[in-house]
Amino acid sequence: MIKVVAVGDVHGQWAELWRALRAAMAADAMCEPTLPVVEGRFQVVVIGDLVHFKDFETYARIVGVEYYDPADQEQLKRAAKAQIRELYRFKHYVERAKGNVTVILGNHDEAALTHQYQLSTRGGLHHNEFNEERGGLALPEELAVWMASFPREKVFYGVQFAHAGPLPGMQIFDDFFYHDPDTKQWWQHKPQLVEQTGYRFGVYGHTVMESGIHVDKEHRLAMIDALSRHQFLELFLSEERLDYRVMEF
Repeated sequence: MIKVVAVGDVHGQWAELWRALRAAMAADAMCEPTLPVVEGRFQVVVIGDLVHFKDFETYARIVGVEYYDPADQEQLKRAAKAQIRELYRFKHYVERAKGNVTVILGNHDEAALTHQYQLSTRGGLHHNEFNEERGGLALPEELAVWMASFPREKVFYGVQFAHAGPLPGMQIFDDFFYHDPDTKQWWQHKPQLVEQTGYRFGVYGHTVMESGIHVDKEHRLAMIDALSRHQFLELFLSEERLDYRVMEF
């Protein structure tokens, strides 16, 4: 049996991520993996989107200005440097975990690598800090190679972990992904997709859960983009066992 610590979309919430991992006994006070993680008794899955803060206020605080201007090249570079520093710290943690930490590729992670799509919020916040052509800083090659290696899904004992949803098309971030409303709404309108794809249970992020982690017991799925609500999901898995609980920190 293994314990899986599943954490939702990070989006630069590094303090919250480390608090969650410490609460799960998956990281120590020095941001190193604990012995159960190193030995593989605990598996950690981060469901993607390490980069890009969610709002103007967070960018302003990180950059050190009163109002964040996503068109200001100096501010873009500061925002990039702040995230690069934390990405290196987390990369060190992942590497020390000897293969027992999985980071799922999120659409924001891929956008920071390829710049094929310019992502923004409904409030007009554009995420260009890693795009040199728009005044930002490119990710260092070492980080870019690492992030490009992230898998699009992970499966333990028939339980699927993916960024947006259970279907293969929901794991490819193309025009269809960005224009199909099912990408964010499937768990409400088509929750039977997890069962139809043959998984025992599914754990996904991508869509912010304003009220905290959403668990649909009937359709065997959990939506866990709730790090800002100080929540993560713990699962206890084996061939015979599938138990889970929402954890708060």
